[in-house]
Amino acid sequence: MIGYARVSTSGQTLASQIEQLKAAGCTTIFQETASGARTDRPQLKNSIAALPYDGVLMVTRLDRLARSTRDLLNVVHQIEQAGGHFKSIAEAWADTTTPAGKLMLTVLAVLMHETAEEGWRM
Repeated sequence: MIGYARVSTSGQTLASQIEQLKAAGCTTIFQETASGARTDRPQLKNSIAALPYDGVLMVTRLDRLARSTRDLLNVVHQIEQAGGHFKSIAEAWADTTTPAGKLMLTVLAVLMHETAEEGWRM
């Protein structure tokens, strides 16, 4: 498993995230100090590129990976395109290594698509 840890500013520390990711079994952890609003996070791209086929990219919480539902779905799609899976420690439902987790993210994607067609905003 590969971990991804992110903080928004240099005044914050990655220590807690790194500790949790190691305890969850991550052998490699990519670390980044960047706003979640940025779409050009080099260490996130590197972590996805480093995933072996059927590997898992893990975060401690969803807000460490994405700022919005759309952003989350886009990143999970990139992970899946790389042949990998995604898992959040804090949000057990966000786990594409399980059928239930895949279902939850699929339902979320469908809801996003439907609300976008109806002109709703999430």
